[in-house]
Amino acid sequence: MPKINGNEIKPGNVIEHEGTVWRAIKTMAVKPGKGGAFNQVELRNLFNGSKSNTRFRANESVERVRLEQKEFQFLFADENAFTFMDTETYEQITIERDFIGDQGAFLQDSMMVQIEFYGERPIGVALPDQVTLEVLETEPVVKGQTAANSFKPAMCTGDVRVLVPPFVGVGERVIVQTADSTYLRRAD
Repeated sequence: MPKINGNEIKPGNVIEHEGTVWRAIKTMAVKPGKGGAFNQVELRNLFNGSKSNTRFRANESVERVRLEQKEFQFLFADENAFTFMDTETYEQITIERDFIGDQGAFLQDSMMVQIEFYGERPIGVALPDQVTLEVLETEPVVKGQTAANSFKPAMCTGDVRVLVPPFVGVGERVIVQTADSTYLRRAD
């Protein structure tokens, strides 16, 4: 694995530090009046999700980790886990619900996702940026109401709660951003 200096760590970098693997979330170069400059780095542990704020001096070196990314197809979910299949080898892997968290609500039959691996261990699942969901419950459409700045709550497939414009009704399909459950537009 390549080594990088502490002042070269950038957001998104994955490094090996203190015997585990971390992703840099935020970095800030600090040049105090006394003493040497350092890089203040907010890290997230890729195995357990814990966070750490660490100072790296310019002359310190850390191992930069290269992660393997593979495309998998979502197959099914049970009460504890999600099952995915490698479309090249047909090998299946199971990932705990807690590992994916709230993003699991967006998973749909046959959806393609990117899974990041550290060695043989999955450490991240990236869903598509947007998904199409059907509105299952919302307040009725009020005639004459336009797409003003008012939104109403809606329950969509996968038990996803979304704020939608007043003109969107039950049974309509909407496109939602997976990162923050934001309504984007009606589906065609």
